[in-house]
Amino acid sequence: MKTALIAALLLAAPLPALADKLEDLKNVGTVRIAIGNEPPYTAIGADGKVSGAAPDVARAVFAALGVADLEASILDYGAMIPSLQAGRVDAITAGLFMKPERCNAVAYSEPILCDAEALLIPVGNPKGFKSYADFANDPNAKLGAPGGGTEEKLALDAGVPRDRLIVVPDAQSGLKMLQDGRIDAYSLPILSLNDLLSKSGDNSIEVFAPVQGAPVYCDGAAFNKRDTALRDAFDVELAKLKQSGEFAKIIEPYGFSAQAAISTSREKLCAQQ
Repeated sequence: MKTALIAALLLAAPLPALADKLEDLKNVGTVRIAIGNEPPYTAIGADGKVSGAAPDVARAVFAALGVADLEASILDYGAMIPSLQAGRVDAITAGLFMKPERCNAVAYSEPILCDAEALLIPVGNPKGFKSYADFANDPNAKLGAPGGGTEEKLALDAGVPRDRLIVVPDAQSGLKMLQDGRIDAYSLPILSLNDLLSKSGDNSIEVFAPVQGAPVYCDGAAFNKRDTALRDAFDVELAKLKQSGEFAKIIEPYGFSAQAAISTSREKLCAQQ
């Protein structure tokens, strides 16, 4: 009995240390987040303010946790998880969709934003692109996608060769490359391309969606694997936001569905994709 009690105490001993991350953030008053500057997921205003659906949700949750400010770093999607693992950021709030390999690498919150893949193409879709496999099967087709992002992986998995899959650093570059004829299409989630198209004022291009054969994804705030206590505290406040209706008020003006996020779970998403 005594041995069992000692063992139980030893197992319990590390638990207070797990909560230190949140206390550290409270003391500093700022949480460092990684974003992609990809509206409507994330954005940096002309005044330098961090906005977009993902940071706005994070801001509300962290405020409830006692952390008032967000400090954002704009990173390529492929650099986000390494930066989180290295401790250069405290969380990723950037539309980083849940996939098995990412679920193994980070501690995701419950779902926040859900979307599907799309293509920005010349109006009328003259080459008839409807899937990533279509680009693989056309020996002359070039597809643009963000480096390290979901679209890049889906295209590679569909057989698009690396030399015809053009890494695009940001949405404006993708738009310009398409307009200049350097790529035949640019791939991002539906909402991102709709936002890009509406701001471009270019009537010669359109959005094709959804990409056939591509799954619907949801993201969550991503934390370092060692910060599961912080993630769990985030989840508690996120659930309160969803239940109160404030969650819908934050994300639906950006075009996202609150019900889509509420109707699924981290467990389901990490298991099925």
